[in-house]
Amino acid sequence: MIDLPLHRGHVPPWLFKRMIKLADCIVNIIIEEFGESELISRLSNPIFFQAFSNVLGFDWNSSGSTTVLTAVLKEVLNSKDYEIKVAGGKGSNALKTPEEIKDLAERIDANAEELVRISRLSAKLDNVALQDGYDLYHHAVFFTKKSWCVVQQGMNAQLRLARRYHLNSLEDQNIITQRIESEVLNLLSDRSEECRKVIVDIVRDKEFKRFKAFLPKRVDWKALEIAYNLQPENFEELLLVRGIGKRTIRALALISELVYNTPYDKTDPAKFCFALGGKDGVPYPVDVNTYDEVIEFLKCVLSQKKLDEFKTIYKRLAQVQASLKSGSPL
Repeated sequence: MIDLPLHRGHVPPWLFKRMIKLADCIVNIIIEEFGESELISRLSNPIFFQAFSNVLGFDWNSSGSTTVLTAVLKEVLNSKDYEIKVAGGKGSNALKTPEEIKDLAERIDANAEELVRISRLSAKLDNVALQDGYDLYHHAVFFTKKSWCVVQQGMNAQLRLARRYHLNSLEDQNIITQRIESEVLNLLSDRSEECRKVIVDIVRDKEFKRFKAFLPKRVDWKALEIAYNLQPENFEELLLVRGIGKRTIRALALISELVYNTPYDKTDPAKFCFALGGKDGVPYPVDVNTYDEVIEFLKCVLSQKKLDEFKTIYKRLAQVQASLKSGSPL
């Protein structure tokens, strides 16, 4: 199980520079061996993502493991001729995602319009369709010409905890968190399918204002008017209507359950993972000399004509293992 407490501060420059160099080596190996789509697939896996952050020496239990690894990969992938790019990030950078997607997509001839739609929809999925007490503050889209994944993170300011969300298709979602929440509105679940259909039917009904008594005063009626005029075909289209937010969707879900007896799923879809690491010395400090040796070693691996020359690799890994046993961990 992993704790993701909210942490302030910055990565020290000496470590961030090394993170970029080491990440570049790892990314290069994965792409050269398996291709860009495989890297996308792995980044959509929360365990791999966390392990990647830990290998680079970041805190094993920090909210920053998400934001810092994203920043590192953004520096590596966007500054070189890789056919995989990263848009978005933390805070104000997340708001720039559509513009960054358009610029980066042009470089690799990807479908910018579709990627922007995916970006908007994924944010709505994890912030509106799933209401678990965490508000998104980090949003990043990793994409190639043919594949993509979204990595987002939300915070619960009261608990001072963070939760990370991974999405690589509308059917496949993984979440890293410290705790399971007891009060959840989960409209992403298969068990909420009928509820989603009823919500769309309510919005499409020309008499939808008759439900006004059930809706909170702060519901955006202009957004509902727009949704009605658009006559969304499905729940996905409804979520993409600007102004349709948490309060409106929660109210419509409650109406669906109360009036039409189509309850929504109240179980938290969160999953857990764990990993080790530590720029702050938990569970052990970063050894700078070993870190630099690993970077140089991976550069040597990349310079080899054939990556299947495992004898050299095993010999060097044995040396690293011996270093670990002697008390100089990676």
